[in-house]
Amino acid sequence: MAIATINPFTGQTEQEFEPHDDAEVERRIAAAQAAFETLRSTTFAQRAEWMREAARLLEEDVEPLARLITIEMGRPIKAARAEVLKCAKGLRYYADHAEEFLAPEELADPSTVGASAAGTVYAPIGVVLAVMPWNYPLWQVLRFAGPALMAGNTGLLKHASNVPQAALYLDTLFERAGFPEGAFGTLLIPAARVEAVLRDPRVKAATLTGSEPAGRSLASIAGSEVKHVVLELGGSDPFVVLPSADVEKAAAVAAYARNQNNGQSCIAAKRFIVHTDVYDEFTRLFAEKVAALAVGDPLDESTDIGPIATESGRDELEAQVADAVAKGATAVVGGFVPDRDGWFYQPTVLTDVTPEMRLHLEEAFGPVATVYRAADREEALRIANVTTFGLSSAVWTTDAEEQEWFIRNLDAGAVFINGMTASYPELPFGGVKDSGVGRELAAAGIREFCNLKTVWRG
Repeated sequence: MAIATINPFTGQTEQEFEPHDDAEVERRIAAAQAAFETLRSTTFAQRAEWMREAARLLEEDVEPLARLITIEMGRPIKAARAEVLKCAKGLRYYADHAEEFLAPEELADPSTVGASAAGTVYAPIGVVLAVMPWNYPLWQVLRFAGPALMAGNTGLLKHASNVPQAALYLDTLFERAGFPEGAFGTLLIPAARVEAVLRDPRVKAATLTGSEPAGRSLASIAGSEVKHVVLELGGSDPFVVLPSADVEKAAAVAAYARNQNNGQSCIAAKRFIVHTDVYDEFTRLFAEKVAALAVGDPLDESTDIGPIATESGRDELEAQVADAVAKGATAVVGGFVPDRDGWFYQPTVLTDVTPEMRLHLEEAFGPVATVYRAADREEALRIANVTTFGLSSAVWTTDAEEQEWFIRNLDAGAVFINGMTASYPELPFGGVKDSGVGRELAAAGIREFCNLKTVWRG
């Protein structure tokens, strides 16, 4: 894939970029290593000052940045603006809490290990490679970069090839804020050159947000080098609605939860599993809400759904829906490519989905929802857990015992009760099964790329 901005609303190439050659990649790795030797010796207070300045710069740049995101990957402008502001919030969160999260811990009774004092400290590990996707071109990167830099690590970014201008903005953000030159840098390289960077001995670990095949590939390389990885991969999140739920509210939230970011979110609700007692009501209300979404120019403030980010992504979505309909699924809403320029797919609600259809197990990365009928909570759980993914989930019920039952039994990295899944700096984020390993955000996220060092004093 070329490293280029191709506007998904028009299909036109806006700008192309030459990949960095081997000499430039070497220069950037060396700069990241040199910056680590400086950054690791700075105080939390100093790093926090720089991090807050990075947050301020994001807020100052919010309008041009939001427009850039929209042009590069088609996200509606109002949501793109919210992404920029969320990034600023996340950076401030780690500026405020990093020292607390990485504070040394002392053993209450060191005599039990024959010491006068004993405990643990967290130490940064060095240069970390981040391989990031296009769907949240700032947030996915900065939710890693904020904690990594506050811990004293440095970062190298290999961003998706269709968002190079976002990558280049991030290339200079932290240096503009005061961090040492090289503390965070972008590598404009194709995916085929990631392996060489990861195998470089100066690169100590890697994080990837993206597809399951990409995660498996990166983990295999890292494993052969005995390097730590954090992987946030796909999701096919269940959204379970039970009889005690506020069905009208659940349907309204469901329409947004499925179609946020044009449906291109790993944690978007994708499979709606509804108890038979409220199935008809929920499906009717859900379909009405989805049908009312405004599809159009993502730079228009009134647009709810913009184009799919890539032509191949739109074509894959079309193929998945066509497979389902050919095998008996019903498109209650949508189910087609609209007759207009750009890589659009009409927001879709499918019922009568069966196991032989691709969408039963595959992730749909676009505005396509599948609705299942469940006879009872046991069948709802079985349908929810059948997928190989386990990123997040949502359960709608006012019954406290049912809530606890689903919390215990859902195979997912998170369970949201009577609400939609979202990522927050304050809460750990990540999945199980094929959705990945490790956690981002909260205290867990900053500790992923630290050496938990035991200290014993005689």
